[in-house]
Amino acid sequence: MNLAKLMIPKCSTICLVKTNTVRQALEIMRRHGYTAIPVLDEKGLYLGSVTEGDFLRHVLHVGSTDLKVHEKYLVGDIFRPDFCTALPINASEADVIAVALNQNYVPIVDGRNCLSGIVTRKAVIEYLSEKIRCNP
Repeated sequence: MNLAKLMIPKCSTICLVKTNTVRQALEIMRRHGYTAIPVLDEKGLYLGSVTEGDFLRHVLHVGSTDLKVHEKYLVGDIFRPDFCTALPINASEADVIAVALNQNYVPIVDGRNCLSGIVTRKAVIEYLSEKIRCNP
């Protein structure tokens, strides 16, 4: 499996930085309609992902849906570093499939753990479908 061919490059991927405010992140998520977004540090290192559920738990904890209130909270305080396992660009086909079964996208990182891009579950399914069609 050529991940570089399947991958949406980082420059075409919506990402958040841990220092983004929760309000900024909510607005980005709403604008793009995503259910999860990769979270990076200031150097581009992949830290984890933030999900709709993370925002919901945060809103319930704070007790307000007023976006102004969420300007004082940071994405770095609410994301889950253990959500959305990242894989290296040379990951095996079996590893990519196993990870894609449990999350909407697979973050792809380089040797420094910097995000290179993402492979969507849809791209993995399309790849497997084409593979089956070509090798019945």
